This record gives sequence, structure tokens and C-alpha cells, in this order.
Amino acid sequence: MAEPPGDRILVTGALGQIGTDLVEALRARHGTDAVIATDVREVPEHLLLEDGPFRLLSVLDGDGMDAVVREERVGTIYHLAAILSATGEKEPELCQRVNVGGIVCVLETARKRGLRVFAPSSIAVFGPDCPSIAPQVTPLSPTTVYGRTKVTGEVMAVNYWKQYGVDARGIRYPGLISWKTPAGGGTTDYAVEIFHAALEKGHYECFVSADTRLPMMYIDDAIRATTSLMDAPVESIGPARGGYNVSGASFTAQELADSITERVDGFTCDFVPDERQAYADSWPADIDDSVAREDWGWKAEYDLGRMVEEMLDRLGAQS
Repeated sequence: MAEPPGDRILVTGALGQIGTDLVEALRARHGTDAVIATDVREVPEHLLLEDGPFRLLSVLDGDGMDAVVREERVGTIYHLAAILSATGEKEPELCQRVNVGGIVCVLETARKRGLRVFAPSSIAVFGPDCPSIAPQVTPLSPTTVYGRTKVTGEVMAVNYWKQYGVDARGIRYPGLISWKTPAGGGTTDYAVEIFHAALEKGHYECFVSADTRLPMMYIDDAIRATTSLMDAPVESIGPARGGYNVSGASFTAQELADSITERVDGFTCDFVPDERQAYADSWPADIDDSVAREDWGWKAEYDLGRMVEEMLDRLGAQS
């Protein structure tokens, strides 16, 4: 492996749901100038990323990525750019091109320049044949294009570690719930949209059924899981390095609505499933994250009640 150009951090997809929070957390830890945020679009005025280094960069531009890595003296890439599940089913070719092409570009840059890589996976890698509580090791038979691209990413991360020594690591994120950025085309978007609707309209029409139970995670837990995994010594990282299961809180759409109703007077929710119900039905109801607990000490801090209180408090303060 080559020596990396430096020790700075590059984040792809920095304007997305995870990227916005992760860039802020990494800059708080390592210094504002140490983290280069990148995306294919300019920074919106309501985000604070313009306070630190920002570069326009497509994850499909291998030469451009290599140039940024050299110019900015990068040692680690957090690769978050992706087309999510619901959008991916509507535009499968784009999903395949961005998600697989992007990870190829990142891993090749890492191989050439001696970089460490974080490349997230998703619960979308699981399929209908997965047990209701998904174990770390189980057949991966996703029904969505997005899920298949994430399986490919996991396999490539492991292969690049074995063949080239690229220290690539990943997490199978559950549905993520954040107050800072809007939902971005995923099947679990209802768990974010419902909070905005509760405070702005007092009513939400949910696109999955009331009894749909899925693994979810508050964004603060997701960021902590990400940095904890990357902080772990390489000798503690096992065969699950391409996509560790991590668990937050598992609940039904009805339980989420009920928890909000307890805190927002008059809030009502109807359940009108659409095509995204089929994607949700193919995923497990909960996650066994015992391997992550054993390998690098993972443990979630937010349950449903704490997450709902945090979301309503944060969003309420913005209004």
C-alpha cells in the first residue's frame, strides 16, 4: 500500500441526510479545515458546510477524485454518496451507475493512494428469506436494485481488504431519523416526514401500513456508530467489515404515530400504503448486532421515546 497524501478527511455526499451530520461531527473532532465536504451540488444557504472546505465532486469522476485527494492531502474517505431505495426503483440504471460506480471509484482511489474508507451498507441488503431478526451472517437476497448495489459494495470492501490491504469498513444502517435534513428518497422516509407533518399540519398520511415494523436509528447514534467503527483498531475488525449490523430501536409505524400523539395534541395519522410497502415487507423487523458489540463495543443510546422527544424539541425550536 502507498503512503496516503496526508491525514485529512474527505466526505462524499456531504449534503445528504448522513453527510450533513457527519461532517459537523468530524469537524468538531478533527478541526474544521481537516474535513473536506464534497457533493455534486452547491451548498444550500441553510446549511453550515460553507464554513469549512467544500469541493464539487462526482463520485464517478475517478481523475477528479484522485486530484482532490492529492491536493487536499486526504488519508480517509467517508463515502456517503448514493441513490436510495425508493428513488432507485424508479431510476434503476442511475442507482446502479452511481452506487456501484461510486464505490469502485472510491476503492480504486484508496488502493492507489493508501487511504482508509468508510462505505456504508443498509438493511436493504436483506431479503424476504431473512429471519425477522436479521443475524450478521445470513443469505443476502434483496428485492430492490438499491439493496443489490449495497451487497456489491459489501463484497467489494472485503475483497479490497483481502487483495490490496485497503482498510474499508461499513455499517448496515437501519432507517435513519434526523431533524437537520429532509428525507432523501428512501423507504423509511415516513419516519422523518411524520414529525414535520405533526408540527406543521397536525396530520400525516403514512405510506406504509400501521403494523409495519422496521429497524430505525436516531442520527446521533448513527454518527457515533460510524466514528466508533472507524476509531476501532484494525485488529478488532472481523469478517463483517463490509457491513456490520447495528441496531437502534425497532417499532411499528403505529407505535411511532402513537408516541408522537402523546406529545402533540390533536395529531392524527392515516395509513395508506403505496409501492414502498413491498420494499418494507422484504426487510427484517429487527437487527441482531451482537457481532458489532463484540468486535468494537457498539451500543445504541436512543430508544423510541427519547428519539421522539429529541425530534419534536429540535424541530419545534426551528419553527
